[in-house]
Amino acid sequence: MKIAIGWLYPTLMSTYGDRGNVICIQRRCQWRDILVEIIPLKRETPPEIFEQVDLIVGGGAQDRQQEIVMRDLQGEKAQALKSKLDNGTPGVFTCGSPQLLGHYYEPALGKRIDGLGMLDMVSQHPGIEAQRCIGNLVFEITAEPLAKELEAMLGEKPVAIGFENHGGRTYLRDVQPLGKVIQGYGNNGEDKTAGAFYQNAIATYSHGPLLPKNPFIADWLIKKALQNKYEQEINLVAIDDSLAISARKAMLQRLDLSNFMATV
Repeated sequence: MKIAIGWLYPTLMSTYGDRGNVICIQRRCQWRDILVEIIPLKRETPPEIFEQVDLIVGGGAQDRQQEIVMRDLQGEKAQALKSKLDNGTPGVFTCGSPQLLGHYYEPALGKRIDGLGMLDMVSQHPGIEAQRCIGNLVFEITAEPLAKELEAMLGEKPVAIGFENHGGRTYLRDVQPLGKVIQGYGNNGEDKTAGAFYQNAIATYSHGPLLPKNPFIADWLIKKALQNKYEQEINLVAIDDSLAISARKAMLQRLDLSNFMATV
């Protein structure tokens, strides 16, 4: 079996080490003898290349780089990405890349930048004097059917751990939140929503990067990608995640959230 990972704008949108999500998926596939191809999806990439990917990963960027990306990801290229996600191609979009999927992003300075409008949400920066949303982020994944599928994998309700650092605030409309904030700011620091979920696409401000801290999410993405590609039920070989589990327990203890340790 083989997975092709489409990596969105790797040189422009890897500000916060989110390439770690690509590496995590790659290594967890290789440990199971699943072949992996990484396809950079950049400005020079023609739209038809998007059809070759089985899983999409997007990371974060500063406002200037994000504006470059959002102005490039238009027309046929935007339609190619939209078609993939509409048809259930799994993806993980962290930090700034979820703003690409909404209706628009209003930066602290400059004009509004149109997004793809795939997710019914908007993102706005409250201004250069506003405090950034920075710190550890813990949230329970509640989006369906994702939450139910992860709970079946884990035997417990899924709790994600990450780190957030964003100036923009995202406000959801008619789209499921990915989860409910336990600690941190989440989408906007107001309504306790964390991220968004559409078809099989995960969008979140949580990085750190996200997947090494929450390997069960990586496995869910791999399983979905293989099921979609080969049109059969996939049972992944178990991996020894004892180190990751210990790290998650240590983080929850540090954040005084030991009552959530049963879910790790």
